[in-house]
Amino acid sequence: MKLKKIITTVSGVVLSFTLACQTLAKENMVLVVSTLNNPFFVTLKDGAVKKANELGYDLVVLDSQNNPAKELANVEDTIVKNAKVILINPTDSEAVGNAVLAANKAGIPVITLDRASIKGKVISHIASDNIAGGKMAGDFIFEKLGATAKVIQLQGIVGTSASRERGEGFIKSQQQNNFTLLTAQPADFDRAKGMNVMQNLLSAYPSVEAVFAENDEMALGAVRAIKTAGREDILVVGFDGTDDGIKSVEKGKLAATVAQQPEKIGAIGIEVADKVLKGEKVDEKIPVELKLITK
Repeated sequence: MKLKKIITTVSGVVLSFTLACQTLAKENMVLVVSTLNNPFFVTLKDGAVKKANELGYDLVVLDSQNNPAKELANVEDTIVKNAKVILINPTDSEAVGNAVLAANKAGIPVITLDRASIKGKVISHIASDNIAGGKMAGDFIFEKLGATAKVIQLQGIVGTSASRERGEGFIKSQQQNNFTLLTAQPADFDRAKGMNVMQNLLSAYPSVEAVFAENDEMALGAVRAIKTAGREDILVVGFDGTDDGIKSVEKGKLAATVAQQPEKIGAIGIEVADKVLKGEKVDEKIPVELKLITK
């Protein structure tokens, strides 16, 4: 009877120790997202949360609300709370450098998702090949309209690696295929801004035949502006492959979208963070496959 009691006590201690370790592990991972007001990043977050649950982590998710100051405050807060690894989807590739440097100073490994950081040490960057995707969009427009095509480019948030790289790939296609780029204007990856900017550009450039928007949100805004103006002959190509973007392609409103896999980006981020916590080696850059979705 005493032996049983001792075994029970020992088992209780072991069990308590195990539970304590699990609780500590659950507090180790933090995901700082640029904004949860964008379906793409919501899907990225969902993929990360799902994978974290599978691996036994209770992922803490913080929304930077597209504000670099809020982003820095979020990272500083996680540092104070002794996070062991921080995953960041940057609001801005340059501004996020201050947050990365703060984490570096605290000795906390940083993993970036979708958008890179220009400054600081990042242990791994997980993203689609945005340059290839931008070129894919331009090549599709050329394939449909030829070298005589007159195109408008809607840019994302200035300073983000995603906008810069997608634009770089698109310009490569434009130079290679020699179609005309009428203008490139930022609309901050936002649907309402995409619509407003497109409304103004339709007046300024009535000869436009196609639009490349650097994300689906701007593309959908452009589609709305085009419909309101009665110019539904204009071909619109988006980027991201969000649920709304794909539905628009299926309905024949968007001509195409370059589909990323945000859920996979989030999931891979957690897998990499798990390896980091276990002391395993990880790749500095991990590409996620793209594909062009048409009707």
